[in-house]
Parts: sequence; structure tokens; C-alpha cells
Amino acid sequence: MTQPSTPSPDSAVQTPFVLRGGIVVSADTPPQPLDILCEHGKIAALMAPGTAVASHLAERRIDGLHVFPGLIDAHVHFGFGEKITEYSTETAHAALGGFSTILAFFLNNESYADVYDREQGYAQSRAYVDYGFHFSTASEPHLQELESYVHKYGVTSFKYFMNFKGEEGRYLGLDGTDDGYFYELLKTAAQIGGLTIVCHTENIEIVNRLRNAQLVEGINTLKQWEAVKPPITEAESCIRAMFMAEKLGATLYIPHMSSAMGMDEVRRWRTRYDRVFVETCPHYLTHTSDMDLGGMGKANPPFRSAADRESLWEALADGSVNVVASDHCPRKRATKDKSFWLASQGFPGTATILPVLLHEGYHKRGLSLQRICSLVSTNPAKIFNIDDRKGSVRVGGDADLTLVDLQKERVVNAAELGSYSDYSIYDGWSFKGWAVETILRGKTIMRDHKLVGPAGYGAYLRRDAHPANG
Repeated sequence: MTQPSTPSPDSAVQTPFVLRGGIVVSADTPPQPLDILCEHGKIAALMAPGTAVASHLAERRIDGLHVFPGLIDAHVHFGFGEKITEYSTETAHAALGGFSTILAFFLNNESYADVYDREQGYAQSRAYVDYGFHFSTASEPHLQELESYVHKYGVTSFKYFMNFKGEEGRYLGLDGTDDGYFYELLKTAAQIGGLTIVCHTENIEIVNRLRNAQLVEGINTLKQWEAVKPPITEAESCIRAMFMAEKLGATLYIPHMSSAMGMDEVRRWRTRYDRVFVETCPHYLTHTSDMDLGGMGKANPPFRSAADRESLWEALADGSVNVVASDHCPRKRATKDKSFWLASQGFPGTATILPVLLHEGYHKRGLSLQRICSLVSTNPAKIFNIDDRKGSVRVGGDADLTLVDLQKERVVNAAELGSYSDYSIYDGWSFKGWAVETILRGKTIMRDHKLVGPAGYGAYLRRDAHPANG
């Protein structure tokens, strides 16, 4: 199949324009007023406010708005909604939240050659935002074909589930593996070079023992669910993963960090091996295990204590956490509103990442805009090898811009967020600070919380392998 790439064909005919009056946010420097010239889908110039430009250029005033580089959600799942249309709904959901790029996981035993062609067939005419893929590795053919995935499809990140042993992964169609497989995956990735292994850290043997003991009593609360998967099950497997990555020279990315214990082990390990990156998710920054949500709050890892939540905010502020991503799963309420044993795990989340970081982080805890920019744009771009075009407002980069009103207050209503999912764990919450416009390669795709498209403008992001740096 023809390999799609960025930019898409119509980016070359974008009308040049100048944004005036915005305050540009960077990961490296304090926010500063700059005018931005966009041409042919790229940023052509960053200018002092009021700099004269050619008379034929269109000019827009965005006084008082902060201009972030286009936001990137590095942890999205497809396959939980309507298969044919989910590239429409979930990329629309992303655009409505200020995101111009998503990176999606696929969990398959089959060869990814078939998966890639199938998914591109769904995505190319439907995606509103740019998108890339992570492939999960669970079978011997995946190891044998790993290098071909890099060269043929531009995929440079591969997921491994430490908990999928025996029958544990069968509900997702993944074979059970073992530490020998994980060892070989890390070794192969290191030999190829420039790849990132995304590792779900969970000691399933401890979980199974605790879960079996709980079967008699049952699970009725989030605290009981957390007790089945306590922090040690996350932290211990982090240590094993980091140890093997260090010995084999591989780059490790730990998603959805939920606990202070796990975060402490990462900090300790980084003093001897720094090629370890950490992601947390917005729900671990807002929700705790003492909330009365029933199966609606079921996640893996589970919600934890208020102390764990605050430790993660500290890790965001001091740079220990590199990325905030959603772990977005577009499930319906009906799959969640059940007993704990039957409720599905995960929930939608891309569109509410930025309001969480601005309201709970910037306004309430003093988290800087520079750090927020790092967490949802610059760092994911660097770690996942798209920083040649994404992740910063710079001359020559894609004209991906997220315009943000820091003072805008809005109540979350899932019906306005565009997802196939029909609920949000933030329904009814009021947040201060929202994206009001999403610009992708010079084209506005969301304005004033309304999708303005067009569908199919989103392009596939092929990636070249080069060392990650978050």
C-alpha cells in the first residue's frame, strides 16, 4: 500500500497568515509575546509584536491567548468503539481538546503488516488530527519482524505487557509471554537502535494471589480494587524492567505511573541509567480510591491514595514525570456501569487532559506553563521521534498551534466532547483553562469548542529511529 506521510497534499495550498497578539509558550523559555507567520503548513517566522509583513498576508488578532505548540496525546487506544468510524470520533475528540497529534496502540497477535494496511484504510479518509502508531509485541513473529516495522511503516515504539503471562492477555487476543521474551525484545530494540519500548509494569503473580483471596469476599469499592493491585505490584516490576533495559542498553518508557512507590524507584534508578521515561495520566492526578464511583472508576493501574496523587503532582513539577497522556479508551457507559468483576477498564480522556493540567496544576498548584508544554507537547515529540516537525513553536516546524484561554471556565459535558464514548469521569466538573482553537499544519480544525474539520486532513506520521531525549 502507498505509504502516507506528512504533510498531506493540500497543506501546500494553505493561505499564508499571521497570528498577532498571542503569548507563545515554550518548554525552554518563559512565555513571550510573538507574532507568528504561517506559510504552506509550516511556521515561517516568529516576530516581535507588530512587525510589518507583506500586505497580501491575512492577519488575525488573538490578543490575550496563549499559543502552545500543538498538543500530543502519546497514549490512545483504538478498537474499543465502532471500528469503521472511530478514527472520526476519537480524532474529533482530540481536536476538541486542543490536540493536533495522537499516537495509538494496537494490540494484536497477527503480523502488523496486515494491521497497518487495515488501520490505514480506516484512518486516511476520517482522521481530523495527525496520527502515529505504537505496536504491541506478544509473539515470536513480532520479534522477527521488528526491524521491518521500523523501515516499512515508520513505527519506532513497541509496547510490552509484563502482566500478560499465561491467560492474562487473551481478552485482548495477546499470547502469554515471559521474561525471556521481554529480554529478547529489549535486546533486539537496542541492537536496531533509536527505538522505545513502552512497558506496562505489573507483577501479575502478586495480583493473582491477592485477587484469588478477594474472590470470596467480592469487590465493591475502589479501595478493594486498589488492594488487589497495590503499589508494590507496579514498583517491583519497574525495577526489573529498568534493570534489564540498563543491562541491554534499551530505552524504556513506563506508561500510566500511578504510585509514589513506583515513582521513587524510577528516581533512584535514573541516578545510574537515565534512558527511562515516565508517563502519568490525568485521572491519577484527580481521582483517588476513596471515591464512590463503582465500576465507572475501574482502571488499571487503579486509582490510589490522595498522597499518591500529590506525589505525582510533585513529580510533574520537578521533571521526574516526562509525559501526561490519556490512556484513552472510548468505552460506552454500559460497559462500565457494572460490578467490579464485570466492568471494563479505562475511560475516555484526551479532550480533558489540558483542562486538568491548567485548572488543577497551573491555577491551583502553580505548575508552570513551561512544564505543561513539556508534558503534553515537547517531551512526547522528542521521545517518540516526531520532534523534527512537532512539539515546539519554531521556524520550519509544522504550524500546529493550540490557542488557550487560561481564564475560560467551562463545565465538562461528555456530549460536547465528540467521542464515541457517552460519558466522562469529569462530567459536571468545572475547569478553568481551555483550548479554544486547534490549528493543524496551518488549518484550523477546532474553534470555540466546535469541530470545523475537515475529516481526512489528519496525516500518518512516519518516524525515523533516533535516540529518545525527553
